[in-house]
This record gives sequence, C-alpha cells and structure tokens, in this order.
Amino acid sequence: MSKKNGNGANTISEIRIGGVGGQGIVLAGRLLGIAAALYDGKEAVCTQSYGPEARGGASRSDVIISDQPVDYPYVIKADVLAVLFQEAYVRFHTRVKPGAILIINSDLVQPLDDQENVHSIPATQIADGLGNRMVANIVILGYLVGMTGVVSRESMEQAIRETMKQQHIDLDIKALDAGVSRAQSDGSS
Repeated sequence: MSKKNGNGANTISEIRIGGVGGQGIVLAGRLLGIAAALYDGKEAVCTQSYGPEARGGASRSDVIISDQPVDYPYVIKADVLAVLFQEAYVRFHTRVKPGAILIINSDLVQPLDDQENVHSIPATQIADGLGNRMVANIVILGYLVGMTGVVSRESMEQAIRETMKQQHIDLDIKALDAGVSRAQSDGSS
C-alpha cells in the first residue's frame, strides 16, 4: 500500500476516493487528511476534483499521507482506491498500482470479473440501517481505515469530532465504527 524512498525511511500512501457530487467524496478525503496530519502526526496533502454540478457530477478526492513532507500533491496511481459509484470505478480502476486495494460500495458498484484485490462493502445499505444513507461515505472511510491502518481509528474519530457539526457527530462515529468493524470481520491487514 505504500512505498519507501531509496533509504527505506519514508512511507507514502496514495489514496483516491471517487464517486459523484452529493456523496461526500471531498469531505471523506478532507477527514482522512485531517486525521493523518493533525491527529496521527503525519504529513498529508488532499486535492479534489469535481464537475461544475453541485450534485451528480463526477467527484474525486486524492489524499497522500507520508512520514515526510509530500513533494508532489497528486495521485498518479493509487495504492488504495475507494469508489462509491459505478462511474468513478470505470474512470479510476485502471489508475492503480499493482497490488492496490480496491474498496467498492457493493450497492452501487459492480467491478470487472478480473479485477484483483477487491473488497466489497454494502455501504449504502449499512448507512440506511444506521438511519441515513448520507453517511455511506463515512462507512467507506471506516472500512478503508480498518482495512489499511493508514490512520488510526482514534484519529478518524477526532477528525470527525472537530470537523463535523455537533448534530452529525454521533451518527458519523456510528458509521465510522460500522465500516471499521466490517473491515475487521473481512480480515484487515
């Protein structure tokens, strides 16, 4: 999931989260970056791209997390790709490194039969079960954290507590924990 520089000292993780506007893709990337930089003491850069539409246009958030300063802020080939919508899968599934982890919202994404290292989670269904499908992004984020360990669960909770509106915090933490629990039951690394 990560690479080291020539002397083996620097660990870099390149993560791309993709979906469509309205799914909270940019927020998910921002929370991941905040968790890494402010609460896990790592270096992090987050960039995003989205269409001009407020909802429904393609959206992506790229997060690079490193032990050292990040010298290039864009993900070229991801170590981890998490997608919440089929269009994002189609657009980004070939832009991953060999052995990359692919996390999909199985409610909305159907991977190719020959795609390797696919981890499926019914994020929308889980979010519905929690009472609001709008937290599917946080379920996916929890799964990503639980599956990869790129940041700690505790730092993600702190990022949520410090970033989100008070009325959303409890539900977001339940969504985070649902994703982390699912990753643990699926056999995280």
